[in-house]
Amino acid sequence: MNRDRLLERFLRYVQIDTTARESAETYPSSSGQLELGKILADELVALGIAAEQDQHGIVLATVPSTVDGAAASADTVAAGDPVPTIAFCAHLDTSAETTGAGVKPQVIKPYEGGNIVLPGDSTKVILVDENPELKNLVGCTLITSDGTTLLGADDKAGVAVIMETAAWLMEHPEIQHGPVRLVFTCDEEIGRGVDKLNLDRIDATVCYTLDGQGANEIDVETFSADVAVIHVRGVNIHPSIGKDRMTNALRVAANFIERLPRNQLSPETTQGREGFIHPYQIEGGVGEVRLRVILRDFDTAKLEEYAQRLHVAAADSMLEFKGAQIEVELCRQYRNMADGLVREPRAVGYAQQALSQLGRDSQLAIVRGGTDGSRLTELGLPTPNLSTGQHAPHSPLEWACLDEMIQSIEWLIALTTVWCELK
Repeated sequence: MNRDRLLERFLRYVQIDTTARESAETYPSSSGQLELGKILADELVALGIAAEQDQHGIVLATVPSTVDGAAASADTVAAGDPVPTIAFCAHLDTSAETTGAGVKPQVIKPYEGGNIVLPGDSTKVILVDENPELKNLVGCTLITSDGTTLLGADDKAGVAVIMETAAWLMEHPEIQHGPVRLVFTCDEEIGRGVDKLNLDRIDATVCYTLDGQGANEIDVETFSADVAVIHVRGVNIHPSIGKDRMTNALRVAANFIERLPRNQLSPETTQGREGFIHPYQIEGGVGEVRLRVILRDFDTAKLEEYAQRLHVAAADSMLEFKGAQIEVELCRQYRNMADGLVREPRAVGYAQQALSQLGRDSQLAIVRGGTDGSRLTELGLPTPNLSTGQHAPHSPLEWACLDEMIQSIEWLIALTTVWCELK
């Protein structure tokens, strides 16, 4: 692999502010995503790859097959079915939980072990105790932010991995593979990544999102997810004459939140396969408040139970506060990808086979969240998620490992050949 070129790509990409904006009504929700997408499309065209950025900012490209027509080998392509098209997908946006503007990446080469104090804010320290995987990465090249922003490895590590894979395949036509579709989506972090994506244009047998942590992991299950928007309406009047007339929507909202699980079924108290109810945003005033609450569980059926808890809390709060009105609006987000992956076992099986050919062991993992692959799988395109060397996402303490990114590229190249050989 071209190590220096991969690092240069990644450092350029993370310095473009592509923060997703949930309040925006446009797709994409931020102009930086359009900027990065155009850069990627231009770089792909310069590599000789047919690529375009559509009106929604989504970038689609195809690395051409090396086994069709004159390049085909009778030993590689048996009579009958053609070599399937596979797709690799990453998202351009970054989380709004920490700013992605003005990213100043630092490169640690080599990492010598121990905690990492970030140069822009010495109170921000990447602790080995909280990142035990660091113990196995001594001697590797690590990239962090300066501590004042996130790094953006979620998912620009995936973007850089796909781009370098495409460059390597174009530079090495002796590698036999079928068509490889490249897909870069927008607004994945706010659950809209697939909203404007036409699956007919991907036209692939399987897809792989490059949006996973660490190395050698295949995410085969995600949460199922809904979001609830809670509209709380009070009675606003000048506080000087508020006695027995005012109903403060802020107090009603606080009462509603207090009725939600706190010592269980909350992100602070759950792990593994446990689900949760998570109020994460509040805005408004005395007259009206809007809350956003996410519902998550690996068991899709439990989302209905969690929604019922919201309705009960709303009813109880309205009984306590005269004049208060609470409406619960539920919106479906995504579903556990495990439900769809069983219909195409090759998606995971061939990813394991590719790692095995590289002499590495795969780990099947679950994600306490979702990916574009959750929605793509639900829509009929089986899409497990693969590691890209990112760690501690959505935080100023986010970091990435260049060596693990290289391992991801090796994995993708092996995966293209496995699909060509095994079909």
